[in-house]
Amino acid sequence: MEGGVHPLPDTSAFRDCFALTWKNPYVLRLAFSAGIGGLLFGYDTGVISGALLYIRDDFKAVDRHTVLQESIVSMAVAGAIIGAAVGGWANDRHGRRSALLAADFLFFIGAVIMAASPGPATLIVGRVFVGLGVGMASMTSPLYISEASPAKIRGALVSTNNFLITFGQFLSYLINLAFTKVPGTWRWMLGVAGLPALLQFSLMIFLPESPRWLFRKGREEEAKAILRKIYPAEDVETEIQDLKDSIDKEIREEGTSEKINFRKLWQTKTVRRGLIAGVGLQVFQQFVGINTVMYYSPTIVQLAGFASNQTALLLSLVTAGLNAFGSILSIYFIDRTGRKKLLLISLFGVAVSLGLLAGIFHQTTTHSPMVTVASGTKFSNMTCPDYGSAANSASWDCMKCLKASHPDCGFCSAASDKLLPGVCLVSDDTVKDLCHGDSREWYTRGCPSKFGWLALIGLGLYIISFSPGMGTAPWIVNSEIYPLRFRGVCGGIAATANWISNLIVAQTFLSLTEAIGTDMTFLLFGIVSVVGFFFVIVFVPETKGLPIEEVEKMLELRPLQYRFWEKKKRPEGTMEEEEKLDKKNQGV
Repeated sequence: MEGGVHPLPDTSAFRDCFALTWKNPYVLRLAFSAGIGGLLFGYDTGVISGALLYIRDDFKAVDRHTVLQESIVSMAVAGAIIGAAVGGWANDRHGRRSALLAADFLFFIGAVIMAASPGPATLIVGRVFVGLGVGMASMTSPLYISEASPAKIRGALVSTNNFLITFGQFLSYLINLAFTKVPGTWRWMLGVAGLPALLQFSLMIFLPESPRWLFRKGREEEAKAILRKIYPAEDVETEIQDLKDSIDKEIREEGTSEKINFRKLWQTKTVRRGLIAGVGLQVFQQFVGINTVMYYSPTIVQLAGFASNQTALLLSLVTAGLNAFGSILSIYFIDRTGRKKLLLISLFGVAVSLGLLAGIFHQTTTHSPMVTVASGTKFSNMTCPDYGSAANSASWDCMKCLKASHPDCGFCSAASDKLLPGVCLVSDDTVKDLCHGDSREWYTRGCPSKFGWLALIGLGLYIISFSPGMGTAPWIVNSEIYPLRFRGVCGGIAATANWISNLIVAQTFLSLTEAIGTDMTFLLFGIVSVVGFFFVIVFVPETKGLPIEEVEKMLELRPLQYRFWEKKKRPEGTMEEEEKLDKKNQGV
């Protein structure tokens, strides 16, 4: 199919998706079934944030060593790196459907191992298995949906994958709350993670392979049968011919559509430009700090001054809900506003909210309650040794108390007002229970603060800015920006870059907050988001409304677009093709 950028009809893809429910529910069935891979991704991201609070209580070694907490979180990410890399190869060799089925099997095995873990080491092994499944599903689900969707509503349907990611995160917080009072809390939280994998396996085993992949493998009759279910009868023959012409062209150019190597990828201008944009977006998606918020959301809430595990989980549920709401906004705006504009609006909001969070946490850490002497109280024999031996103990505040490490110490707030001076005590379960028994709050992560609610507002602003743009658009751009013969491999490279970046952030966040402070950590993420803003302006093309077969031509001819708000000039001789696509889109 030839032509330039096609204008969208007046009716948005968001409304078309609802119309499609009535006209052709088969397409939504394909999108929803594959999108459960996003649910796996989201559930694992959210569930570990709450489970970690209780894992620390059960395994004291985890509570004492930040690196163990980071490893329990990040080893799933390490597994996802391998899963995404293998997923690119598996997608091209065995098909999108087979890759999703393999991902479900690995995820289920990992969930069982985690639920039965006798110690941190086995738990980490289970996290690796889960990560392998999540990594494969993260790049396969949007690819499958993209290749089984009509061009006009492709962005909206791929956005359903991101909605299921955010819904999975929201669901995980609900399940975390449901199991807070149940014996074996975190084991149930992590074990339930196997259910979405079983659901997707049960659905996908009865669904077909991607029609575009079938064409690549010479299984044309199977592909035609699927396309006839996806497109209206008056359009299907044109779509079949367009796809056949695209594959034939690739075979003529390459001799065979299967000969792919990394040198060829980089030497091909269209692929190189696509990789710069696609991989760059995936890296910036992680380096603006989103998964620190999702993996450590209850911990961040505790750093803001909310001591209770249950309170931290409940307040984190609000951020997960905003994330899901933002993904719904994305479904509406992604094909109406365009990928690039939505990315820029998103990054601007992210930068502002991270700057706000940095300022709030700076105020929280510099205005924490002072420490008072515990002599003459029932806590007199439990005073933190570092405080008792300090020459400048009169200058100690809550933050300094929490940094004591010989042994670890906690802050027991005043009974009447948690913002008044409290006592610095040895951190153990007996002291914690005594503190609670005296109608006080026990703090080991963050300190009491009158700015805590402002931190929650900042987190909410961050999530609602990130989710509609940076949460969705990088996956959509990567599902449509690469030429067909390179799509599986390039998608795997981009997903691998995403997971490597995710691993770096997840493995360093808690250590960064200890080394440079929570405020400077969020400020660092804010600086990265500003850099990402300019990256999008220069390197990321607008693919809104482009049929997949035309993306390669667009990349070949496209200069750097600094004035992203200006409409692009359409190449001569494309009016007839555009009119044809408009008529087809109106019939979807």
